[in-house]
Amino acid sequence: MRLRTLRARLTAYYLVFFSLLFVLFSIFLYGQLSRSLVARMDETISAEADTAAGLFPDEFQEMKGDADRAAREVVSEMKLHGDRIAIREGGRVLASTDPGAPPAGARRTSRTAMAGVRAYQIEIWSPLDSVEAELAVVRRLIFIGLPLLLAVAGVGGYLLARRTLHPLGSMAEQAHRITGSTLDARIAVEQTAEEVAVLATSFNELLSRLDQSFDSMRRFVADASHELRTPISVIRGEADVALSQERGSAEYRESLGIVLDESRRLSRLVDDLLNLARADAGHVRLQTHDFYLNELVAECCRSVQGLANTKRLILECRAGGDLQFTGDEQLLRRAVINLLDNAIRYTPAGGKVTATLEAADEGVALRVTDTGVGIAAGDAGRVFERFYRAGEARSRQDGGFGLGLAIVKWIAESHHGAVECASSVGAGSCFTVRLPR
Repeated sequence: MRLRTLRARLTAYYLVFFSLLFVLFSIFLYGQLSRSLVARMDETISAEADTAAGLFPDEFQEMKGDADRAAREVVSEMKLHGDRIAIREGGRVLASTDPGAPPAGARRTSRTAMAGVRAYQIEIWSPLDSVEAELAVVRRLIFIGLPLLLAVAGVGGYLLARRTLHPLGSMAEQAHRITGSTLDARIAVEQTAEEVAVLATSFNELLSRLDQSFDSMRRFVADASHELRTPISVIRGEADVALSQERGSAEYRESLGIVLDESRRLSRLVDDLLNLARADAGHVRLQTHDFYLNELVAECCRSVQGLANTKRLILECRAGGDLQFTGDEQLLRRAVINLLDNAIRYTPAGGKVTATLEAADEGVALRVTDTGVGIAAGDAGRVFERFYRAGEARSRQDGGFGLGLAIVKWIAESHHGAVECASSVGAGSCFTVRLPR
């Protein structure tokens, strides 16, 4: 039957391990005891054989050379406890406690005794009955003790597993109470094993990341809804006004022009949101190929030159010489355009915007510097957040959605690079994109 609970599995593993350990120990103990009993028996019969070999010459001398009488005297004098002795002269048995052949498996030893000019063979053997009787007692103890020990081990293993897994049960109960609206709650585990504490800490860190992700998602949805509501309200309002009464063609064209502008603005916002959503889901694949990065920067500067002229700004491009680069040309073009557009939008008339491309052994750096309104020190680290605008100077009336720099950051990171901002209020800003070569 398949064990479904971890507690049951741990108990089963403990029982299997303990059973294997007890069986191996029993086999080892039984073997050692068997060898010890046999060795002790061998020592006993060897000592008896030595004693008999020492007595026989003395008895032979006392019996004036009568070997038969000397052999019978030695056999009678040997106080053997179950052991058997035989004294032979060649193939003839002079005396023996058991005229039959030694039983199968009996332990046997022999000695040679010299009496007169002849050699006599003294044999002693002992059956293994006593050893078998003692080993049988040991076997009974093992067979009786094994089930009892396994029962005790099973109960102990279950209690040990229950106590060990109790913190996990407490963590599970706390986790069940955490919902999407209570992600700020944390798992509390006190006075527990280090491994469980590490698990609880990891789970709490996961909850923190989820809480931040949910909070970012809620802010993103709220900001996106707000941004979408404005152009939709303008389009609906213009349509209601145009349809409220008969108007001339010029008025209709004016209303349609407003609707068209807001539709384009809405389409641009939807495209940005879609690209960021695809990037978050990992569905955007870079279309990389070799191109000259200096030419791309120069083309981007030329494309925004008209916008800079409209605002009476000086746009300077320092793209340098040929710089071959491997990456997604369209995405990098959009990043450069976003940086230039951002700098032009927040630089007052008469100001200056400079795009500089620098190359080094470790990578390239694109800097877009402006003399605009600047960003407060507390806001510089948040300008890359979606829909974030630093201060009143960067408002929705300027035409942006607060997504341009977020897109720049995503494009830089997708090329294994980074983007950073250095700025101060009233002194302008410098955005630097660093890309590895």
